[in-house]
Amino acid sequence: MTVVNRLAQFLDASPTPFHAVENMRAALLSAGFQELNEADAWDLKAAQRYFTTRNGASIVAWQMPADALAESGLRMVGAHTDSPCLKVKPKPELHQQGYWQLGVEVYGGVLLNPWFDRGLALAGRLTCLDEDGALCHHLIDFKRAIAVIPSLAIHLDREANKSRSINAQTMLPPILGQSDQALDFRTLLRDELARQRIVVSEVIDYELSFYDTQGAETVGLNNELFMSARLDNLLSCFMGLEALLTADAKTGMLLVCNDHEEVGSMSATGAQGPMLENVLMRMLPDAEQRICMLTRSMMISADNAHGIHPNFADRHDANHGPLLNAGPVIKLNANQRYASTDVTSAIFKLLARDAGVSVQEFVVRSDMGCGSTIGPITSAELGVKTLDIGVPQFGMHSIRETAGVQDVEATVEVLTRFYQLDSLPA
Repeated sequence: MTVVNRLAQFLDASPTPFHAVENMRAALLSAGFQELNEADAWDLKAAQRYFTTRNGASIVAWQMPADALAESGLRMVGAHTDSPCLKVKPKPELHQQGYWQLGVEVYGGVLLNPWFDRGLALAGRLTCLDEDGALCHHLIDFKRAIAVIPSLAIHLDREANKSRSINAQTMLPPILGQSDQALDFRTLLRDELARQRIVVSEVIDYELSFYDTQGAETVGLNNELFMSARLDNLLSCFMGLEALLTADAKTGMLLVCNDHEEVGSMSATGAQGPMLENVLMRMLPDAEQRICMLTRSMMISADNAHGIHPNFADRHDANHGPLLNAGPVIKLNANQRYASTDVTSAIFKLLARDAGVSVQEFVVRSDMGCGSTIGPITSAELGVKTLDIGVPQFGMHSIRETAGVQDVEATVEVLTRFYQLDSLPA
């Protein structure tokens, strides 16, 4: 199976961060990684491989080096598991004009227009009471189109093609069907669990998101493009995992995939929270040795980049417009919205050169604002030298995004070589 085929399977099976982490967990267990519970004492051994999760939505996986960790350092790759989406509200039931709808809340910087007129499924995590009255958790995925957000006909909105603003409160509640009476959403969820042969007495609470039912696919006359939901940033999670599982080395390697990047990263599971630092403290409890280790380490923050759109080329700096299928992108910003430095950029370029992979650079137009990633947050929290990279894509934060097939394969190759580096400059 090709890398792109594995990517498509991963994306289709990962409609939420909970599902993505569960799929990564299964892959790590299959590869011989040992799962650790944060609530237990850890006894870490040289050259062994481990992982831990938090809240089912963030994960850290690593290999202890064969040599002393303080002397060898870590090669770290970071990404995030969450994507902009529509989340179901706590009391979502709406019954209007004979239609049953659900109230939704916008999560992250969603590009809203593409969510209209698409078959939407629902997935996430439920917290329930089992038949004995004990609290339990279950992942749920309807895996079928159960809802739609219809557009208003052009005849009723003659200005739609000139200026269409979207009111998130009134225009986004999806229609689930017709009914002459209000329905109970938690009962619907319990019934869906029963169809999946999971019996609970009550659904207490949930964290659920709508998603597009159309699966990942290659497009283009020569299948050179790859289109899917949640490329930002499950694509980077996948590439980091592929590299970690492929790398044949005795070096200290680590992959961290945080939740909540799209809403600022400030949470117990986000990059601004203590999860990664907690893991590093348990890997190397002595504070002075840990500083030595971090000085000899490097983080590659992988989060997609804006490919130059042929219809909107003027939105890019003319010298820094990345092309799809022209190689991974180093992201730079003088105001530290990205954490790349000349040193970390040079290391990546040399790795890419050795792999025969072209590298591009992205700098936002000087008259436009710049997005950010977990890179500056992690770098500031840990004091580790960091590089921001990404695969160029179209339609970032849309319900479907587009990237280049060759870029996926090339980036996995460079990340694999990064994990296998014997040493890093201090």
